[in-house]
Amino acid sequence: MYKILIVEDDTVIAAEMSKHLFRWGYEVEMVTEFMDVYSHFGRFVPHLVLMDINLPFFNGFYWCSEIRRDSQVPILFLSSAGDNMNIVMAINMGGDDFVTKPFELEVLSAKIQALLRRTYTFGSGEAGVVRTLTHREVVLNLEDASLVYQGSKAELTKNEFRIMQVLMEQHGRIVSREMLMKRLWDDELFVDDNTLTVNITRIRRKIEELGVVDLIRTQKGMGYVID
Repeated sequence: MYKILIVEDDTVIAAEMSKHLFRWGYEVEMVTEFMDVYSHFGRFVPHLVLMDINLPFFNGFYWCSEIRRDSQVPILFLSSAGDNMNIVMAINMGGDDFVTKPFELEVLSAKIQALLRRTYTFGSGEAGVVRTLTHREVVLNLEDASLVYQGSKAELTKNEFRIMQVLMEQHGRIVSREMLMKRLWDDELFVDDNTLTVNITRIRRKIEELGVVDLIRTQKGMGYVID
């Protein structure tokens, strides 16, 4: 299930978008604390962000630049100011597309679907439920947390599985170490920088044992990327 974060201070518009997207089968969260949009983004780890431009405290361009420091997740800007300058600014700041208010919800969902198709390569199971992620013939099974390549299979630990899921969801995009540690964090386990390094090393070894070389590349000073 795709996760969508709505950053919109008009509660009526945000609620309408949320209800519409929920009916389409998305998992949706709405930001309510606009002083710290980035923290909500880090906790939720969405597949796509709907970002209004005019927000309390800091505008959408600011939060887009903050997100772009360690994530290439698709960002779809929303604004009633649909002039060329805002559109150019949105794209230059790292946005992927732009929708001008007022808009039809069907148009919005079509834009979202197109962005998700361009960004993620998923294999689908029954009833449209995503059960695998596939890249370069490497298949991550979301049911049993295993990696499969040309008939060979490797079992992953919980942390290894979560890391691979994020990297494969974001394939072609650099994922920061900070973002990975946020994804691994839960109430029972403290994940530090060394823990992440150890898990990445183990994943690489398992992938190489399957016969795949250089699937995960280190981008020095930035994070990791699956090309």
